[in-house]
Amino acid sequence: MTNLASLQQADKAHFIHPFTDSKALGEKGTRVIERADGVYIWDVQGHKLLDAMAGLWCVNVGYGRQSIVDAACQQMQKLPFYNSFFQCTHPPAIELAKTIAELAPKHMNSVFFTGSGSESNDTNLRMVRRYWDLKGQPNKKTIISRHNAYHGSTVAGASLGGMSGMHEQGDLPIPKVVHIAQPYWYAEGGDLTPEAFGLQAAQTLETKILELGEDNVAAFIAEPFQGAGGVIIPPSTYWPEIKRILAKYDVLLILDEVISGFGRTGHWFAAEYFDLQPDFISIAKGMTSGYVPMGGVIIADRVADVIKQQCGEFTHGFTYSGHPVAAAAALENINIIKREKLVEKVATETAPYFQQRLQQLAEHPLVGEVRGLGLVAAIELVQDKAKRQRFSANMGVGTWCRDFCIEHGLVMRSVGDTMIISPPLVITKAEIDELVDKALMALNDTYTKCLASKAY
Repeated sequence: MTNLASLQQADKAHFIHPFTDSKALGEKGTRVIERADGVYIWDVQGHKLLDAMAGLWCVNVGYGRQSIVDAACQQMQKLPFYNSFFQCTHPPAIELAKTIAELAPKHMNSVFFTGSGSESNDTNLRMVRRYWDLKGQPNKKTIISRHNAYHGSTVAGASLGGMSGMHEQGDLPIPKVVHIAQPYWYAEGGDLTPEAFGLQAAQTLETKILELGEDNVAAFIAEPFQGAGGVIIPPSTYWPEIKRILAKYDVLLILDEVISGFGRTGHWFAAEYFDLQPDFISIAKGMTSGYVPMGGVIIADRVADVIKQQCGEFTHGFTYSGHPVAAAAALENINIIKREKLVEKVATETAPYFQQRLQQLAEHPLVGEVRGLGLVAAIELVQDKAKRQRFSANMGVGTWCRDFCIEHGLVMRSVGDTMIISPPLVITKAEIDELVDKALMALNDTYTKCLASKAY
């Protein structure tokens, strides 16, 4: 057996983790994951965990896919790397761009490749502003986002996102990025119906456009549903009203599908699920199922044509844009999704069963709401179900529940006291039953601890 203590010590000494309190982690010790297969991971001590977060929203086809390994290996042997600068390209990037265009909404036929979702949203900022320059409207530079949105952690990505903790650590956001209300009915809807609240939240966009001046607003960026913010699914009235406002004021739509893309909603892209016609779709994660880092932006024809025909040199790019090994892995990942009809399976089989089973947890005394769509969901942990009243933030009830999940062999993430779930698309009904049973055990243990702590 691998020496856990020595690995933890080396990790503490040399590896600074993302979004982590390094001091606290060093005192507790890291969980060292050694191998994975299907929807399961194992740590170095042999503990088996059902990964209900698909790594980090990304392992759509599950772990252990030899055909992706083979595709990457074969590409490494043939052409391990070449850049896409200097008038060059290579077959894997060409084929991947063509394949993604065929899967995307019909009005979107061009792709710009990046290394991550953060880089994709940096690209969006650059391309949006260049587009309006070329259209003779150079003042249209401001991008509107939402509070509690997540669009990456680079300077531009973190600015576009609306997470105050990230802004506080980096003197962010950068100029000409502003934020409006999020459509989080459960936490912020008060006495309004979800439908009335959805309209109210959407109309803050129109208010902000009028405040800034239509001639100054370039784009609105949003996730179809907010992922890292707590799987916040907009009320049914929200997106239709947003569409009306964007059309009225000629504002571009950047749809951040880094989490929702490649099948999670039972569609290739959530743009189809919500009947949206975005100008940009940010992609990453499920594009390669996380096997190799890669991201990109799918671009609407009306924008791409201007960039291609009028821009001259677009002074933006990355060494690894369209990396041949990543592209080969992405192509095989997409082929798996097609061959196994995972998008259709999610839509008609696993997602309905997943949502139905999770709703059974809504009766638990600790649970205020269970919400979800496709293979993504959230469980709100509350002190008072009737009043939608949360626990004191310093109690850390969500953290308790997360840790109890691990004890019962389940990976589930906490965002405050909201538990979020996003399993691999290959999860079976039997594995969904296992997920829900383990989640219930964790909820019971959390409730017992709340009672012992006199939280009620």
